[in-house]
Amino acid sequence: MRTLDDAREVCEAHLPGLLAKLSSISMAELEKPDNQGLELFRSCGGPGLVIPKEYSGSGVTPLEAIQVTRAIGAVAPSLAVASTMHHFSVATVFTLAESLQSSGLEWALLEGIATQNLLVSSGFAEGNPGQGILSPTVGGVRKEGGIVVNGSKRPCSMSRSMDLLSASVSVPKEGGGTENVLMLIPAKTPGVSVHPFWGSNVLAGAESDEVRLTDVFVDDRLLVPTEVGERGELDELQTIGFMWFEMLITSCYLGMASALVERVFASKKLGAEQLADLGVRLETATLLLEGIARQLTSKEGDNTALTKTMIARYGAQEAIVDVASRAVEALGGMAFISSPEVAYLAAACQCVSFHPPSRSSTRRALAETFSGDVLRFG
Repeated sequence: MRTLDDAREVCEAHLPGLLAKLSSISMAELEKPDNQGLELFRSCGGPGLVIPKEYSGSGVTPLEAIQVTRAIGAVAPSLAVASTMHHFSVATVFTLAESLQSSGLEWALLEGIATQNLLVSSGFAEGNPGQGILSPTVGGVRKEGGIVVNGSKRPCSMSRSMDLLSASVSVPKEGGGTENVLMLIPAKTPGVSVHPFWGSNVLAGAESDEVRLTDVFVDDRLLVPTEVGERGELDELQTIGFMWFEMLITSCYLGMASALVERVFASKKLGAEQLADLGVRLETATLLLEGIARQLTSKEGDNTALTKTMIARYGAQEAIVDVASRAVEALGGMAFISSPEVAYLAAACQCVSFHPPSRSSTRRALAETFSGDVLRFG
């Protein structure tokens, strides 16, 4: 299928050899816990993919990031989801590095991640209703030279393969109130532990288990303040991080649906009219996600950009679920019975609806926005 082939070409240009290595392993193996996917991603330079070149990364554009994620999602769904959480984490860091809040530490962190091919898991709130993208899921207290952190994140993708955990932490101020701090914790830090959480076999290869932090000391050198400035810089930072998350996580499922549609094209079972309808529905999702990418490229991070992002995400989500169902129907019962990959991809595509914020949680906010109010979650 031409559009998926185009995505593969972009992926090969930036992560040479990755798709060939993944394709040499069965999808069933790649979707199991402790699979080779993340290490192959690391060996091909994946951790630096979206990190700007000035920080020693590959510097792919948001549009290219969609294509790479789509190509990976078609062959290794769990890897696409796991790597998306890495990209979201580093995108948050480099957005902070380029903002008025930059402490100067961020560039060193990004350069280290890119040059050493470190995998960064996400302990952020990830857009839960009522919480900003950097809202803390753990708490900390000040100690000499750093903070001591307690709490947990579940699920946390790449929990067993991560080199660093990125998260925001709420820390009490001396004069009262709290401040939010961005932290990166080495996975081998004492007090960091991983516990079983993900009970489904679908997307089990993403290693989405629970990460607990028990009296974890985080050095000041790994902390970046993220206080709201007079010009509202944090609001824009949260919005841009949110946009990266929504765009890339949906692109994972675009890839999975694309793999199903490609099988329909290869089966020669449908006529031109039906194939065209299937292709149009699939590429509608692509165009919607590309709209988010263009906003990111233009550095749009205001409330209007957020509204457009949610419209695009839900529209793409609907198209992906619909086209996956149509593709399975077109392939027929025998394909579903005889090909574990068809059944697996069909099930995995349904997970696009589970990532926050859910449609049901934002209906009122979107309705009010269409009526002229400001979009707010929660």
